Amino acid sequence: MLPVVEPVVPVRYPAPCDDPAWTFEPKFDGFRGLMYLSGRECHFRSKRGNVLRRFEDLCFWVRDELKARDVILDGEIVALDEQGRQGFRLLMAGRGNRHYAAFDVLWLKGKDLRGCSFARRRRVLERLIPNTSTVLSRVFTVQGRGRDLFQAVERLDLEGIVAKRLRDPYDATTEWRKIRNGEYTQMAGRRELFHR
Repeated sequence: MLPVVEPVVPVRYPAPCDDPAWTFEPKFDGFRGLMYLSGRECHFRSKRGNVLRRFEDLCFWVRDELKARDVILDGEIVALDEQGRQGFRLLMAGRGNRHYAAFDVLWLKGKDLRGCSFARRRRVLERLIPNTSTVLSRVFTVQGRGRDLFQAVERLDLEGIVAKRLRDPYDATTEWRKIRNGEYTQMAGRRELFHR
């Protein structure tokens, strides 16, 4: 029986920094989804704990890509267009290619990894998801160079970045920092979708 996990929710932070104790990754614009896979059964849960039944087909596709059969992943459910660019409007409209971008592994083969450092969990994730497929990938990280990654995110018109301290476990004391790209062009469209 897999435990229901309380997710770490990133807090807003004003600006990127460079620090070798931290790792930085792009922030994807989709639905946060924790994937629970036990045997052949699998489902996504939102950060509020709700089962995301609308993404059940994606969950089964991801399951078929993974060799493990007892795992909890944390990641983002996104929709990709024909050029591989993510789009929140596509996801809301049920269009595009659904994809799961995993950024953490919390449980594997009966072992609770939440007490391990992010650095160790990341190494486990790299072994679990060595390659990118049409439905599954591992979010890439850059150690220490938050400013460089943020500049790349601005050029690529992505939502922002998330900073994670390498030594931190995955629990209520953990602080992840999100730095938003103020020029992100899809943000206006996102607000429009939710305020019609």
